[in-house]
Amino acid sequence: MKRHTLFAPVILLWLLAGTSCNTTYQSQTLQYKSYRINDAATKDSAVNQFLEPYRSNVNRTMNSVVGIVDESMDKAQPESRLGNFMADAMFTMAAEKYNTPVDAAFINFGGIRLTQLPKGEVTTGKVFELMPFDNILIIQKIKGDVLQQFLNLTAGKGGWPCAGITMQLQDKKAINVLVGGKPLDPEKIYTIVNSDFIANGGDNADMLRTIPQISNGYLMRDAVFDYIKKLKVQGKNITANIENRVTNAQ
Repeated sequence: MKRHTLFAPVILLWLLAGTSCNTTYQSQTLQYKSYRINDAATKDSAVNQFLEPYRSNVNRTMNSVVGIVDESMDKAQPESRLGNFMADAMFTMAAEKYNTPVDAAFINFGGIRLTQLPKGEVTTGKVFELMPFDNILIIQKIKGDVLQQFLNLTAGKGGWPCAGITMQLQDKKAINVLVGGKPLDPEKIYTIVNSDFIANGGDNADMLRTIPQISNGYLMRDAVFDYIKKLKVQGKNITANIENRVTNAQ
């Protein structure tokens, strides 16, 4: 009995000594930098040889044409044709893939990674450049007063692409907001579409962080591809118009 009594503290001391020597580090800051790889970069012959069997297949896929842009579409604030096109894609495809009516869809301005889709053919690779991240299309049901907070956030950032909604920007606030052509009701529940990044509170969208999410894993990039296909079935090319969805108040 005494042997067991003495043995247990020895084991405990040994464990504590072992763990006390481990130092835990926690990063204080995170910094990101994008690198664009092109033909000017130095090539490694061994890596080239290893990749060669895969290169032709990848190039064939990425260079495949998925649609035609009628007229060059630029990215700009508070509203742009490129932003409207992408917001329309999210609005339309979210309603279809989640089989539910949608009141409004949004694209965070910084999430659009190209400044322009030029007139002419659009390849698979170009869509990947436009949306290189695997963000998921998220649906949330929120009260009108929370939606107003979110709209104020987008107004403070210069205006984000949206569909299903119109508003004016004044003193970094959203005013004269219409959802589906009707004034925003602070007590009504609205169904909105965002990226998982924004729904999780990214870009300071803290008001959305605790709101339940509806997700089936559908990627926003896939929504762009599917929307382009949908337009083609309708005999339409890739296009969008300026419709005064987001304007600066006079």
